[in-house]
Amino acid sequence: MIAQQHDVSGAHFAFTDRWGGVSAAPYDELNLGGAVGDDPQAVRTNRELAAKAIGLDPAAVVWMNQVHGRDVAVVDGPWAGAEIPAVDAVVTRRRGLALAVLTADCTPVLLADPVAGVIGAAHAGRPGLVAGVVPAVVAAMTEQGARAARIVARIGPAVCGRCYEVPADMRADVAETVPEAWAETRWGTPAVDVAAGVRAQLARSGVRPDGPAGTDGTDGTDAQPHICTLESADHFSYRREHTTGRLASYVWLDG
Repeated sequence: MIAQQHDVSGAHFAFTDRWGGVSAAPYDELNLGGAVGDDPQAVRTNRELAAKAIGLDPAAVVWMNQVHGRDVAVVDGPWAGAEIPAVDAVVTRRRGLALAVLTADCTPVLLADPVAGVIGAAHAGRPGLVAGVVPAVVAAMTEQGARAARIVARIGPAVCGRCYEVPADMRADVAETVPEAWAETRWGTPAVDVAAGVRAQLARSGVRPDGPAGTDGTDGTDAQPHICTLESADHFSYRREHTTGRLASYVWLDG
C-alpha cells in the first residue's frame, strides 16, 4: 500500500511500503532501489507500478544517486544518460515533475512551496544530517524563489530514536552539530534521532515544524503518524535485514 497526502495548496506527497511489487526475497516485494542487488527488470517494473498507483508518469520521476552528503541539484527533468550524479537532494520548479528519495532507515524529507512552484526532496541519514543536507535543500529552494515560511514539509518512514542505537562517541559527535538528535534507546543505550534532528534543522531554516496543515489534519512536517522502519515489518529496514529493498518517498505539484 502507498500512503498519499494531497495538500490543499496543490502539493502531493507519497510514501511506499514494501508490498505490491514483483521483487523476490529478500527484496520482496516493492523494492524501488536500483543499487541493492535486485533484478534490474524487477526494479523497473516496481517503479512503473508505484508511479502509476499515485497517478504519475514513470518517466517524470527524478531519482538520485545518494551518497550521504549535502550536495543539491536543481533539475528540470529526469537525468539525461545512464549516469545519475551523486547528490542527496534535488530541487525543481517544473510542475508535474516528481522528486523521489530512496530509504531503508534514513529519513526522507519532502518540501514544497506551491505559491512559488518550487519543490525539494532530501535524503537525510545520520551523515547527511550532520553535513547539513536539510538546510542546504531549503537554501536551494529559496534561491529558486521559495519562501521558507510558506514551505510545506513532510518526513516519511524512518528508524526512530528509540531504535537507532549507536556508540556513545558517535551520539556525542552528532549532537555536537545537531543537539536535538541526542536520544536513548528503549533499552537505555545511546541512540540518534535523525527525524528529530531534521525537524530542528527545518525550524532553524525558517520552515515551521507546525506549518501549513494538510487535508488529513496532520501538522506541517508529518504525512502520517511516524512509522519506525525497524519496528515495522511492512517497511524495508537496513538495520534489521541488511540485504533488503528500498522505500521511495515522492513529492510533486499539480501540473
